[in-house]
Amino acid sequence: MKAITLLGSTGSIGTQTLDIVSQYPDQFRIVGMVAGRNVELFSQQVRQFKPEIIAIQDASKLAELKEAIADLKPQPQILSGSEGVVEVARYGDAEVVVTGIVGYAGLKPTIAAIEAGKDIALANKETLIAGAPVVLPLIEKYGVKLLPADSEHSAIFQCLQGVPDRGLRRIILTASGGAFRDWDVADLPKVTVADALNHPNWSMGRKITVDSATLMNKGLEVIEAHYLFGLDYDDIDIVIHPQSIIHSMIELQDTSVLAQLGWADMRLPILYTLSYPERIHTDWEQLDLVKVGSLTFREPDHNKYPCMNLAYAAGRAGGCMPAVLNAANEKAVELFLEEKIRFLEIPKVIEQACDRYTNQNKQNPELEDIIEADRWSRDCVEKASQTVAV
Repeated sequence: MKAITLLGSTGSIGTQTLDIVSQYPDQFRIVGMVAGRNVELFSQQVRQFKPEIIAIQDASKLAELKEAIADLKPQPQILSGSEGVVEVARYGDAEVVVTGIVGYAGLKPTIAAIEAGKDIALANKETLIAGAPVVLPLIEKYGVKLLPADSEHSAIFQCLQGVPDRGLRRIILTASGGAFRDWDVADLPKVTVADALNHPNWSMGRKITVDSATLMNKGLEVIEAHYLFGLDYDDIDIVIHPQSIIHSMIELQDTSVLAQLGWADMRLPILYTLSYPERIHTDWEQLDLVKVGSLTFREPDHNKYPCMNLAYAAGRAGGCMPAVLNAANEKAVELFLEEKIRFLEIPKVIEQACDRYTNQNKQNPELEDIIEADRWSRDCVEKASQTVAV
């Protein structure tokens, strides 16, 4: 039975991870859990899975959480705030830590888990995008596995099983196209928050759904793929695939292309990170290609999705620039969701932050450099938003 710590238990990744654990109680058990601020759901999860240690990121919710599970016996160790999250990440005999925390907030607990010798099921792409210069050396130093839990990189990882060293030639990331894949560019100025959150294929959190609408999620995945699989940016392509059945592809040196297919269900990549290298039989709906009918592909429109080029440029710049891009995007999406900037202002304020940071970029950053770049970028976007405020 594999022991698991789950960071971000009340979010989309977290709830689906717990669904897997509840389906396979003889395979997995929960040691530690972290939630953001949803005390009602978190307390229900704690009662069901009985972890040894828990933390709530929003420290103001600690008293409410304690009251909600006051009658639970035995009581778990209860912590709060960012320090509490880090303690849970490094705690006990958990073999794998699922990092479902949204955004840059997942970086420090991921580092703590690695330093405690735990394998990482990486559902938090921003951690690697911002912190790869620090995280990857730690992965090697502590000899732990970093297994991708998002659908695209899991697909690539699955396709690579059995491929010889230097056999990989190209990565092809598939993108649904997000909420505006069938919109005309001329209609984008009138986009509302509700429009951006109306994803045609996937049910995800608010932040990543907006990232899908701008296609920044795919740009961030390009950077992540570069760090995970070692290919140059010129060898990582994006293609729009509206059906979201092919989750990504690899091209080998002889031009053979391998793909991983499945319904749009995040449980599959999550399960593979937890069971790797084994394959667990499930009773989930099997893929029916006749039911799918057809698979189509098209080139992404760079006029509609300028965030893609921003991500490629930041990735090629290296150093702290991916962290600057990531932080600028997180802040810009936050401001959009609060209706403080318009949808089309998201790439504009991100580009301003990256342009202003160019001369400060440090190529071999340490953790303190990345933290400072993140802080600087958020502040830059906040100031830039004042000139484009709705």
